[in-house]
Amino acid sequence: MKKVPIWQRYTLTIEEAAAYFRIGEKKLRQIVAEDETAAFVLMNGNRIQIKRRLFEQYIDTATVV
Repeated sequence: MKKVPIWQRYTLTIEEAAAYFRIGEKKLRQIVAEDETAAFVLMNGNRIQIKRRLFEQYIDTATVV
């Protein structure tokens, strides 16, 4: 199976999102914990998935992370 590049994936794990956005895993978990119903959060069982494009929009509008 061909692996999809990280910049083309629809969702990212916390670890992948931390590497892609250059934000610490702890900070990403904190952002998700503050608003678990945010549009960029997708829960897969007990695993957090970050919707890449929606999180990019969130980052674009944020002044502080």
